[in-house]
Amino acid sequence: MGISVGMESTALPVLIMSAAILGSYWTGEASGLHDAQQVPIGGLFGTAVATMGMLSTAVYVLGMDFFGPISDNAGGIVEMSDCEQRVRDITDELDAVGNTTKAATKGYAVGSAALACFLLYSAFRDEISSLAGGKLVGAVDLSKPEIFVSGLLAGMTVFLFCSWTIRAVGDVAITVVEEVRNQFQSNPKILSGESQPDYERCVAIVAKASLRKMIKPGLLAIFAPTIVGLTFRWFGEDPMSGARAVCSFLMFATVTGVLMGLFLNNTGGAWDNAKKLVEGGFGEFY
Repeated sequence: MGISVGMESTALPVLIMSAAILGSYWTGEASGLHDAQQVPIGGLFGTAVATMGMLSTAVYVLGMDFFGPISDNAGGIVEMSDCEQRVRDITDELDAVGNTTKAATKGYAVGSAALACFLLYSAFRDEISSLAGGKLVGAVDLSKPEIFVSGLLAGMTVFLFCSWTIRAVGDVAITVVEEVRNQFQSNPKILSGESQPDYERCVAIVAKASLRKMIKPGLLAIFAPTIVGLTFRWFGEDPMSGARAVCSFLMFATVTGVLMGLFLNNTGGAWDNAKKLVEGGFGEFY
């Protein structure tokens, strides 16, 4: 059900983002703005205004986003300190609210990113044209095999990036579990409460391993479009083939990344809330 909810949750945000992009672009076009060469630029200006309008609420979005981890940590403190069940019930409700606010604010952040990526894509095309001496990139024709393959590689890159980051979390968790087991074996008094475990060691493992494990996904995000662009520049039918391949890569990566971000975020929130529901309301039946 969590996966089903996550997949379904991509529909409404995408419809809203599509309406926002089209509405802001058409509104800007209606303004009649032109640059020095009399080229219409009102559409991009309208989209830029819409993007800045969404980003102007960043303080509120960050505040609501941080509410989730804070309430989650509060619930953990209450559970470890053996407080009364009524206190735990309160923190469970706050944690469930925090999961919902996290899902809402991250969805808002994804929407802002989608609008920003639309502008960055246009800026990328203009920059390529400027570096090429005014030569336009031209239409990105998906009927060309190199353009289609670039888009396919972009979608694969998003999935591979997610795979590596999820695996990194699992690897770090296994490392922490091994450290905890080693501490239990070397100091059995920890289990009886006679001795305190080495918390600092676990925190250090998480901090160092988390940063180290993110190197590979980070390099993937940097080098994947670079390699695609250089490859099709060398083997393409004209010097601009590489630029068009990168344009295709960026378009498909943006679309796939937005959908993947919405899916993973809302799937996780649904799972977490389901766990809280079982713990709080139905735990006595299991």
